[in-house]
Amino acid sequence: MKAPAQKPGQTPPRTGKGREDRRPAEPKSDTDLIQPFKGNPPRSPPFHVTIHEVEGEWPEKREWWLLRKKKRRRQPHCSPCNSRFILAGWAEPTPPRGGSRQAELWRGESREARRVNAIARRNKRPTMAAQAVLVSSSSGFRGASASRLQPVCAGLRRKYSQDGSASQFLHRSLVPTMHYQKSLPRLPIPKLEDTIRRYLNAQKPLLNDDQFRKTEQLADSFRNGIGRELHDQLVAQDKQNKHTSYISGPWFDMYLKARESVVLNFNPFMVFSPDPKVEYNDQLTRATNMTVSALRFLKTLRAGFLEPEVFHLNPSRSDTQAFKRFIRFVPPSLSWFGAYMVNAYPLDMSQYFRLFNSTRLPKHSKDELFTDEKAKHLLVLKSGNFYTFDVIDRDGNIIKPSEIQAHLKYILSDNSAIPAFPLACLTTENRDTWASLRQNLLDSSNEEALRKVDSAIFCLCLDDSPVKDLIHLSHTMLHGDGTNRWYDKSFNLILTKDGTAAVHFEHSWGDGVAMLRFQNEVFKDSTHSPPVTPQSQSAAVDSSTAVQKLSFKMNDTLKEGITKAKQNFEATVKKLTVDVLEFKRGGKEFLKNQKLSPDAVVQLAFQMAFLQQYGQTVATYESCSTAAFKHGRTETIRPASVFTKSCSEAFVKEPLRRSTGELQQMIAECSKYHSQLTKEAAMGQGFDRHLFGLRYLAESSGMPLPDFYQDQAYAQINHNILSTSTLSSPAVTMGGFAPVVPDGFGVAYRVHDYSIGCSISTYPARNVHEFLQCVHKSLDDIFNVLESKHISK
Repeated sequence: MKAPAQKPGQTPPRTGKGREDRRPAEPKSDTDLIQPFKGNPPRSPPFHVTIHEVEGEWPEKREWWLLRKKKRRRQPHCSPCNSRFILAGWAEPTPPRGGSRQAELWRGESREARRVNAIARRNKRPTMAAQAVLVSSSSGFRGASASRLQPVCAGLRRKYSQDGSASQFLHRSLVPTMHYQKSLPRLPIPKLEDTIRRYLNAQKPLLNDDQFRKTEQLADSFRNGIGRELHDQLVAQDKQNKHTSYISGPWFDMYLKARESVVLNFNPFMVFSPDPKVEYNDQLTRATNMTVSALRFLKTLRAGFLEPEVFHLNPSRSDTQAFKRFIRFVPPSLSWFGAYMVNAYPLDMSQYFRLFNSTRLPKHSKDELFTDEKAKHLLVLKSGNFYTFDVIDRDGNIIKPSEIQAHLKYILSDNSAIPAFPLACLTTENRDTWASLRQNLLDSSNEEALRKVDSAIFCLCLDDSPVKDLIHLSHTMLHGDGTNRWYDKSFNLILTKDGTAAVHFEHSWGDGVAMLRFQNEVFKDSTHSPPVTPQSQSAAVDSSTAVQKLSFKMNDTLKEGITKAKQNFEATVKKLTVDVLEFKRGGKEFLKNQKLSPDAVVQLAFQMAFLQQYGQTVATYESCSTAAFKHGRTETIRPASVFTKSCSEAFVKEPLRRSTGELQQMIAECSKYHSQLTKEAAMGQGFDRHLFGLRYLAESSGMPLPDFYQDQAYAQINHNILSTSTLSSPAVTMGGFAPVVPDGFGVAYRVHDYSIGCSISTYPARNVHEFLQCVHKSLDDIFNVLESKHISK
């Protein structure tokens, strides 16, 4: 049955005042109501979504809440807004009649809606189609056959496995994984004037008056001259590439064109918390459970069942089943706005596909990222030897956990010594050197073996030694001995002899947000639903057949290259010093009670500590995610400010001249300013990425580098002596990375509810042990002041 012909958006004539008069005539049969499509469906079907889009207008928040309070009898509806709906195929719905929004929202479900929903429920085929439309129950429409009715997840869920059992997936999200991706806002390009102002504010604590005046003049000339031209070009270029962000391409190039080794220079690590059940920390048991959980994550992600990554400001409204049942029916092109209206901010998930089956391939001048989602095998490293076995069967299902356990047990029982020329050492080399040696490997008939390594789902590293202490743990996970890691893989899952687990990940493909989500899910699944126990018996399978030990053909050039790579690696890591700190006097709870930002207080302590140790304020970098935007990466927070400098000097140089009240006020000012910087960075309003993008544009177009970028002050602020990053999760106990400059500190820290932890690395130019002592004293002094006590000398 077809609706009366009418123009889109035109209100059809009314035949009476009664409610039944506003409904289309009753269909004679199911086949009258639902007819197969004739021809191709339109690319963008017209639709009318009650409450969420009425004639192109979005309701105010107060109106949203007013409408939520309306109650009607229990019928199929969208819980957050209580509007009635039916799920249909491509449709040409009729706008609400009578001009009354309330009449449209609270009208009961029509007989047609009940009939369509009943047919859809009876149909047993999986509901996955090109697109579905949320229409009001009174809308007239032409629909598809019931067998083609599908949820709004429009192409975002794909068939990956024949087995739909719960054991194959972590969970089944009501909202498709990539549901918000299409409607994510784009990363804004800041105004050039704001960027220059923020840049100069960050320079003030680092320069004397004469230096600052020179930098200010160069900045003004840049803003009014070549900088303006570059900015206009960047904006025009961004408008032509609306599918991505202005920083995405340049940021990939920054990583992939770097010729330094990825070890220490780029790759960080994050350590899993131990399994709460002590006996499950056995190496074989935990390796099996974490491998299965990682594979469940992979299948859940690729099937579109993984919960979208969303930052909830008001979880009681947005992180609910009711809201999820509603938002899944909002078209992907509008879904972000629906989440925004309840203070939920979906995050970019475009990096996630690189988590698995991915490797960074060394190439001359610029590396490449390689991904092969068809590969079904796992790469295992033990004592520098390479093993592979399939963990996904031909139907796309995860093999039995007992089989994975059997294969890992077989590998652990192999007592093969470390090869005389351990191939993995090549991934520690300079990228151009490694590119040449890799080509030599390929030319020496190792192509198939390398393909196995590159395409493996991920790399599982089984170490032969236990962890001695936190410092040894940091060294083990940050670099190891160079023989039992494939540093180019998207991530290495490392299990030591005592079951301590961590991830070491290559940084070019993505940032900590994606990796931390992976860790959270794997830790939760492997500890709450472990597929094997310490008492579990391995499957009776022939692992000697299933497990393939890879061998590589070596010539003299490769042997010499491996020997040099190992020597260079050992000489570099020997220079690295790591130390850790656990401040147990207080943490997040105490600082929040003082109405202070915990992150700001810890950053202030770092500034005070460096001033106390070296007598100066230096360039400081804190990473901030911009994943709230499509293809966002990171932005820089600049913790060293005029506020932290004056506060640090008051604490370090003249503590007795200041009253406790004055010091408290200065701490509060630091916290307020740092919170402002953090908010600006998270919203894409820092200055570092904007200036980086302008410089990249100038260099790529072949123009001479502007004087602004040749200023010594610009080089100094980008020589980040204090490089800092923080993370907080119950699944993670600590993380770390190396300094980004030879005379710097690599500061990984975490603020817990009742403690503050740091893992800090450095090279011989700095004394990390003394620095940590200064950090501890600085935190003590801050806590004393906040408790209205005197500062200790």
